[in-house]
Amino acid sequence: MAAIWTMGEILVEIMRPNAGMSLYETGIFRGPFPSGAPAIFIDTAARLGHKSGIIGGVGKDDFGRCVIDRLSHDGVDTRFVGEYEQTATAVAFVTYFEDGSRRFIYHIDGTPAVMNNRIPDSLVSELSADPDGNKGFFHIMGCSLLASDKFRDSIIETMETFIKAGYRISFDPNIRKELLADGDLLEIIRPIIDNSSIILPGIDELKMMTNKETIDEAVSVLFSGNSRLEIIVLKKGKNGAAVFQRDKDEVSIPVYKIREVDPTGAGDSFDAGFLCGIIEGKSVSEAGRIAAAAGALNASAFGPMEGEISADSVRKMITA
Repeated sequence: MAAIWTMGEILVEIMRPNAGMSLYETGIFRGPFPSGAPAIFIDTAARLGHKSGIIGGVGKDDFGRCVIDRLSHDGVDTRFVGEYEQTATAVAFVTYFEDGSRRFIYHIDGTPAVMNNRIPDSLVSELSADPDGNKGFFHIMGCSLLASDKFRDSIIETMETFIKAGYRISFDPNIRKELLADGDLLEIIRPIIDNSSIILPGIDELKMMTNKETIDEAVSVLFSGNSRLEIIVLKKGKNGAAVFQRDKDEVSIPVYKIREVDPTGAGDSFDAGFLCGIIEGKSVSEAGRIAAAAGALNASAFGPMEGEISADSVRKMITA
Protein backbone atom coordinates (compact mmCIF):
# COMPACT_ATOMS: atom_id res chain seq x y z
CA MET A 1 0.00 0.00 0.00
CA ALA A 2 1.38 3.41 -0.99
CA ALA A 3 2.18 5.65 1.95
CA ILE A 4 2.38 9.36 2.60
CA TRP A 5 5.16 10.65 4.85
CA THR A 6 6.24 14.07 5.99
CA MET A 7 8.85 15.62 8.25
CA GLY A 8 8.48 18.93 9.99
CA GLU A 9 7.47 21.01 12.95
CA ILE A 10 4.88 19.71 15.39
CA LEU A 11 3.38 22.23 17.80
CA VAL A 12 0.29 23.42 19.60
CA GLU A 13 -1.63 26.54 18.73
CA ILE A 14 -3.05 28.98 21.28
CA MET A 15 -5.70 31.13 19.60
CA ARG A 16 -7.65 34.29 20.21
CA PRO A 17 -11.35 33.34 20.10
CA ASN A 18 -12.53 36.37 18.10
CA ALA A 19 -11.23 38.43 15.20
CA GLY A 20 -9.61 41.76 15.99
CA MET A 21 -8.06 40.78 19.32
CA SER A 22 -4.40 41.84 19.29
CA LEU A 23 -1.82 39.53 20.78
CA TYR A 24 -0.31 42.30 22.91
CA GLU A 25 -3.55 42.93 24.84
CA THR A 26 -4.49 41.01 27.96
CA GLY A 27 -7.40 38.74 27.12
CA ILE A 28 -8.76 35.27 26.55
CA PHE A 29 -7.14 32.54 24.47
CA ARG A 30 -8.41 29.12 23.38
CA GLY A 31 -6.32 26.00 23.10
CA PRO A 32 -4.08 24.13 23.04
CA PHE A 33 -4.95 22.86 19.57
CA PRO A 34 -2.76 20.25 17.82
CA SER A 35 -1.02 22.04 14.95
CA GLY A 36 2.00 22.55 12.74
CA ALA A 37 1.50 22.52 8.97
CA PRO A 38 3.09 19.07 8.49
CA ALA A 39 1.00 17.66 11.35
CA ILE A 40 -2.22 19.09 9.93
CA PHE A 41 -1.32 17.71 6.52
CA ILE A 42 -0.51 14.20 7.68
CA ASP A 43 -3.51 14.01 10.01
CA THR A 44 -5.79 14.78 7.06
CA ALA A 45 -4.15 12.07 4.95
CA ALA A 46 -4.71 9.54 7.73
CA ARG A 47 -8.33 10.56 8.20
CA LEU A 48 -8.87 10.06 4.48
CA GLY A 49 -7.86 6.45 4.95
CA HIS A 50 -4.23 6.44 3.84
CA LYS A 51 -1.14 4.96 5.44
CA SER A 52 0.59 8.03 6.85
CA GLY A 53 3.57 8.89 9.03
CA ILE A 54 5.46 11.87 10.38
CA ILE A 55 9.04 12.46 11.54
CA GLY A 56 9.50 15.19 14.13
CA GLY A 57 9.74 16.01 17.80
CA VAL A 58 7.76 17.25 20.81
CA GLY A 59 8.50 17.90 24.44
CA LYS A 60 7.74 15.18 26.96
CA ASP A 61 4.97 17.37 28.36
CA ASP A 62 1.22 17.89 28.18
CA PHE A 63 1.38 19.91 24.96
CA GLY A 64 3.35 17.14 23.30
CA ARG A 65 0.83 14.60 24.52
CA CYS A 66 -1.98 16.76 23.10
CA VAL A 67 -0.56 16.47 19.58
CA ILE A 68 0.71 12.89 19.67
CA ASP A 69 -2.54 11.56 21.12
CA ARG A 70 -4.50 13.29 18.38
CA LEU A 71 -2.29 12.11 15.53
CA SER A 72 -2.18 8.55 16.83
CA HIS A 73 -5.95 8.48 17.36
CA ASP A 74 -6.47 9.53 13.74
CA GLY A 75 -4.20 6.80 12.42
CA VAL A 76 -0.87 8.59 11.89
CA ASP A 77 2.31 6.58 12.43
CA THR A 78 4.06 8.55 15.19
CA ARG A 79 6.83 6.06 15.99
CA PHE A 80 9.43 8.50 14.67
CA VAL A 81 8.30 11.50 16.70
CA GLY A 82 10.91 12.01 19.41
CA GLU A 83 9.88 13.06 22.90
CA TYR A 84 12.42 15.33 24.59
CA GLU A 85 12.54 16.03 28.32
CA GLN A 86 14.99 18.93 28.26
CA THR A 87 12.74 21.43 26.49
CA ALA A 88 9.06 22.12 25.88
CA THR A 89 6.83 21.48 22.88
CA ALA A 90 6.74 24.32 20.35
CA VAL A 91 3.88 26.82 20.56
CA ALA A 92 2.31 29.32 18.15
CA PHE A 93 0.07 32.15 19.37
CA VAL A 94 -2.40 33.26 16.70
CA THR A 95 -4.93 36.01 16.16
CA TYR A 96 -7.17 37.00 13.25
CA PHE A 97 -8.28 40.38 12.01
CA GLU A 98 -11.48 41.53 10.33
CA ASP A 99 -9.82 41.68 6.91
CA GLY A 100 -8.92 37.99 7.13
CA SER A 101 -5.23 38.53 7.88
CA ARG A 102 -3.47 36.66 10.67
CA ARG A 103 -0.64 37.36 13.06
CA PHE A 104 1.58 34.70 14.66
CA ILE A 105 4.06 34.65 17.50
CA TYR A 106 6.15 31.48 17.28
CA HIS A 107 8.06 29.82 20.10
CA ILE A 108 9.80 27.19 18.00
CA ASP A 109 13.54 27.93 17.87
CA GLY A 110 15.42 25.48 20.07
CA THR A 111 12.33 23.35 20.73
CA PRO A 112 11.89 19.67 19.83
CA ALA A 113 10.00 20.79 16.72
CA VAL A 114 13.37 21.42 15.05
CA MET A 115 15.62 19.02 17.00
CA ASN A 116 15.26 15.85 14.94
CA ASN A 117 18.53 16.13 13.04
CA ARG A 118 18.55 12.88 11.05
CA ILE A 119 16.23 10.23 9.68
CA PRO A 120 16.01 7.27 12.10
CA ASP A 121 18.02 4.21 11.03
CA SER A 122 15.04 1.95 11.65
CA LEU A 123 12.92 3.91 9.17
CA VAL A 124 15.72 3.78 6.57
CA SER A 125 15.69 -0.01 6.93
CA GLU A 126 11.92 -0.16 6.57
CA LEU A 127 11.94 1.96 3.43
CA SER A 128 14.71 -0.14 1.87
CA ALA A 129 12.92 -3.40 2.67
CA ASP A 130 9.48 -2.33 1.42
CA PRO A 131 8.84 -4.21 -1.86
CA ASP A 132 5.82 -2.10 -2.85
CA GLY A 133 6.44 -0.61 -6.29
CA ASN A 134 3.98 2.25 -5.71
CA LYS A 135 5.69 3.86 -2.74
CA GLY A 136 3.73 7.11 -2.47
CA PHE A 137 4.91 10.57 -1.44
CA PHE A 138 7.28 12.33 0.92
CA HIS A 139 5.73 15.77 1.45
CA ILE A 140 7.76 18.85 2.40
CA MET A 141 6.54 22.22 3.70
CA GLY A 142 8.44 25.45 3.08
CA CYS A 143 7.79 26.60 6.64
CA SER A 144 9.72 23.56 7.91
CA LEU A 145 12.73 24.48 5.77
CA LEU A 146 12.81 27.92 7.41
CA ALA A 147 12.71 26.64 10.99
CA SER A 148 16.48 26.17 11.34
CA ASP A 149 19.53 25.44 9.18
CA LYS A 150 20.17 22.07 10.83
CA PHE A 151 16.57 20.99 10.53
CA ARG A 152 16.52 22.01 6.85
CA ASP A 153 19.63 19.93 6.21
CA SER A 154 17.98 17.00 7.95
CA ILE A 155 14.84 17.32 5.82
CA ILE A 156 16.92 17.38 2.63
CA GLU A 157 18.85 14.29 3.78
CA THR A 158 15.56 12.56 4.54
CA MET A 159 14.16 13.57 1.15
CA GLU A 160 17.12 11.95 -0.58
CA THR A 161 16.55 8.75 1.39
CA PHE A 162 12.89 8.63 0.36
CA ILE A 163 13.80 9.27 -3.28
CA LYS A 164 16.24 6.34 -3.23
CA ALA A 165 13.46 4.21 -1.75
CA GLY A 166 11.17 5.02 -4.69
CA TYR A 167 9.00 7.78 -3.24
CA ARG A 168 7.98 10.89 -5.13
CA ILE A 169 8.43 14.32 -3.55
CA SER A 170 5.60 16.81 -3.14
CA PHE A 171 6.24 20.38 -2.02
CA ASP A 172 4.08 23.17 -0.63
CA PRO A 173 6.21 26.36 -0.40
CA ASN A 174 3.94 27.53 2.48
CA ILE A 175 6.17 30.51 3.26
CA ARG A 176 5.92 31.94 6.78
CA LYS A 177 7.54 35.36 6.78
CA GLU A 178 7.68 35.24 10.58
CA LEU A 179 10.15 32.35 10.31
CA LEU A 180 12.36 33.83 7.60
CA ALA A 181 15.50 35.40 9.02
CA ASP A 182 18.67 35.61 6.96
CA GLY A 183 19.45 33.81 3.73
CA ASP A 184 18.24 33.67 0.15
CA LEU A 185 14.79 32.07 0.09
CA LEU A 186 15.20 30.65 -3.41
CA GLU A 187 18.52 29.13 -2.43
CA ILE A 188 16.86 27.54 0.60
CA ILE A 189 14.05 25.88 -1.34
CA ARG A 190 15.90 25.12 -4.60
CA PRO A 191 16.94 21.53 -3.67
CA ILE A 192 13.29 20.70 -3.00
CA ILE A 193 11.96 22.34 -6.16
CA ASP A 194 14.51 20.47 -8.27
CA ASN A 195 13.37 17.09 -6.90
CA SER A 196 9.62 17.58 -6.69
CA SER A 197 7.05 15.64 -8.69
CA ILE A 198 4.15 17.76 -7.44
CA ILE A 199 4.34 21.41 -6.32
CA LEU A 200 1.37 23.13 -4.64
CA PRO A 201 2.03 26.90 -4.37
CA GLY A 202 -0.13 29.97 -3.97
CA ILE A 203 0.00 32.64 -6.67
CA ASP A 204 2.53 34.86 -4.89
CA GLU A 205 4.68 31.84 -4.03
CA LEU A 206 4.65 30.65 -7.64
CA LYS A 207 5.89 34.02 -8.86
CA MET A 208 8.46 34.25 -6.09
CA MET A 209 9.84 30.80 -6.89
CA THR A 210 10.39 31.70 -10.55
CA ASN A 211 10.97 35.47 -10.56
CA LYS A 212 8.23 35.74 -13.18
CA GLU A 213 5.28 38.13 -13.21
CA THR A 214 2.69 36.00 -15.01
CA ILE A 215 1.33 32.59 -14.07
CA ASP A 216 1.96 31.11 -17.53
CA GLU A 217 5.60 32.19 -17.50
CA ALA A 218 6.11 30.87 -13.99
CA VAL A 219 4.55 27.50 -14.78
CA SER A 220 6.71 27.19 -17.90
CA VAL A 221 9.87 27.95 -15.93
CA LEU A 222 9.12 25.31 -13.30
CA PHE A 223 8.41 22.59 -15.87
CA SER A 224 11.48 23.45 -17.96
CA GLY A 225 13.75 23.42 -14.91
CA ASN A 226 12.75 20.04 -13.47
CA SER A 227 12.25 16.90 -15.57
CA ARG A 228 10.69 15.10 -12.57
CA LEU A 229 7.92 17.65 -12.18
CA GLU A 230 4.56 16.17 -13.17
CA ILE A 231 1.94 18.48 -11.69
CA ILE A 232 1.65 22.06 -10.45
CA VAL A 233 -1.43 22.78 -8.34
CA LEU A 234 -1.93 26.53 -8.07
CA LYS A 235 -3.99 27.38 -4.99
CA LYS A 236 -6.08 30.54 -5.40
CA GLY A 237 -7.91 30.66 -2.08
CA LYS A 238 -11.55 31.61 -2.52
CA ASN A 239 -11.11 31.45 -6.29
CA GLY A 240 -10.42 27.72 -6.25
CA ALA A 241 -7.35 26.15 -7.80
CA ALA A 242 -5.80 25.36 -11.17
CA VAL A 243 -3.88 22.22 -12.13
CA PHE A 244 -1.12 22.31 -14.74
CA GLN A 245 0.51 19.29 -16.39
CA ARG A 246 3.05 19.05 -19.18
CA ASP A 247 1.49 19.54 -22.62
CA LYS A 248 -2.06 19.35 -21.26
CA ASP A 249 -4.84 21.88 -20.82
CA GLU A 250 -5.21 23.68 -17.52
CA VAL A 251 -7.80 22.10 -15.21
CA SER A 252 -9.89 24.37 -12.97
CA ILE A 253 -10.88 23.22 -9.49
CA PRO A 254 -13.93 24.95 -7.99
CA VAL A 255 -14.41 25.81 -4.32
CA TYR A 256 -17.13 24.45 -2.05
CA LYS A 257 -19.22 27.06 -0.31
CA ILE A 258 -18.99 26.85 3.45
CA ARG A 259 -19.21 29.22 6.39
CA GLU A 260 -15.55 29.89 7.03
CA VAL A 261 -14.69 29.73 10.73
CA ASP A 262 -10.90 29.33 10.74
CA PRO A 263 -8.77 29.18 7.56
CA THR A 264 -5.62 27.98 9.32
CA GLY A 265 -4.66 24.57 7.97
CA ALA A 266 -7.06 24.60 5.01
CA GLY A 267 -4.18 24.63 2.54
CA ASP A 268 -2.44 21.79 4.38
CA SER A 269 -5.61 19.68 4.24
CA PHE A 270 -5.96 20.60 0.55
CA ASP A 271 -2.47 19.21 -0.10
CA ALA A 272 -3.30 15.96 1.65
CA GLY A 273 -6.56 15.56 -0.23
CA PHE A 274 -4.86 16.04 -3.57
CA LEU A 275 -2.09 13.52 -2.88
CA CYS A 276 -4.63 10.98 -1.58
CA GLY A 277 -6.57 11.33 -4.83
CA ILE A 278 -3.42 10.83 -6.93
CA ILE A 279 -2.42 7.74 -4.92
CA GLU A 280 -5.92 6.35 -5.49
CA GLY A 281 -5.37 6.67 -9.24
CA LYS A 282 -7.91 9.43 -9.76
CA SER A 283 -7.63 12.12 -12.41
CA VAL A 284 -6.21 15.50 -11.44
CA SER A 285 -9.72 16.91 -11.64
CA GLU A 286 -11.07 14.30 -9.21
CA ALA A 287 -8.06 14.67 -6.93
CA GLY A 288 -8.59 18.44 -6.99
CA ARG A 289 -12.19 18.04 -5.85
CA ILE A 290 -11.09 15.84 -2.96
CA ALA A 291 -8.51 18.49 -2.06
CA ALA A 292 -11.02 21.33 -2.23
CA ALA A 293 -13.50 19.43 -0.06
CA ALA A 294 -10.85 18.57 2.55
CA GLY A 295 -9.72 22.21 2.68
CA ALA A 296 -13.29 23.46 3.01
CA LEU A 297 -14.11 21.03 5.82
CA ASN A 298 -10.96 22.11 7.64
CA ALA A 299 -11.88 25.80 7.38
CA SER A 300 -15.42 25.21 8.64
CA ALA A 301 -14.29 24.51 12.24
CA PHE A 302 -12.38 26.52 14.83
CA GLY A 303 -8.89 25.12 15.31
CA PRO A 304 -6.21 24.14 12.79
CA MET A 305 -7.17 20.46 12.47
CA GLU A 306 -10.65 20.36 13.96
CA GLY A 307 -12.71 20.03 10.78
CA GLU A 308 -14.86 16.92 10.34
CA ILE A 309 -12.67 15.37 7.65
CA SER A 310 -13.12 11.77 6.57
CA ALA A 311 -13.49 9.85 3.34
CA ASP A 312 -17.27 9.88 3.88
CA SER A 313 -17.56 13.59 4.65
CA VAL A 314 -15.45 14.46 1.61
CA ARG A 315 -17.53 12.18 -0.60
CA LYS A 316 -20.75 13.76 0.66
CA MET A 317 -19.48 17.28 -0.02
CA ILE A 318 -18.40 16.38 -3.55
CA THR A 319 -21.67 14.67 -4.44
CA ALA A 320 -24.05 17.10 -2.69
